[in-house]
Amino acid sequence: MKKLIFSIVILTAGWLTSHAQTFNLGVKAGVNLAKINADFASEENRLGYQIGAWARIGGASFYVQPEAYIGSKGNKFISFTNNNNTEIAAEGKVKFTTLDIPVLLGTKFGSNKLNFRVMAGPVISFVLDENSSFNSAYQQATDFDNYKNQALGIQAGAGIDVGSISVDLRYEAGLSNISKSEKYTQKPNLFQLSLGFKIL
Repeated sequence: MKKLIFSIVILTAGWLTSHAQTFNLGVKAGVNLAKINADFASEENRLGYQIGAWARIGGASFYVQPEAYIGSKGNKFISFTNNNNTEIAAEGKVKFTTLDIPVLLGTKFGSNKLNFRVMAGPVISFVLDENSSFNSAYQQATDFDNYKNQALGIQAGAGIDVGSISVDLRYEAGLSNISKSEKYTQKPNLFQLSLGFKIL
């Protein structure tokens, strides 16, 4: 399923690129409100950041937008369910620094100076750094703090362009389990708000 999603996006992106009438390049920065949905614990959102660059290739209405940005995302666990099915109140924190590469397909409405956009597409995240701390009570959960070095997700959202300035609001849902544990599932999910500037 994941390979099918990427194949469809790459083929569509190739078609749009071959029929491209415009090319734009820009930079972006913003904030993330993230958490890791876990099937064994209760969690809280954590605030993070993102900073990077984007390109937009397409025609009058449809476009493909690949991006690359450094970001932070993580989670605060406040309790977990142990092997006896008992909820234990205990704190755990994890923070990832990632290189995120989404490839978004979108459509826009309006003029070159003022337009509204909607977009969606897959994103792959490579973990550059991991920082975690857990209460000793979490030792009852097998292999809970052993994480993979990449994750796959899907983004969807909307944006507005005013001249060279763009504002985007997106939701990212994790598709893959970032935990190496065979017993527990952890999937990163986040909202992101970014401000961009078109330089080309």
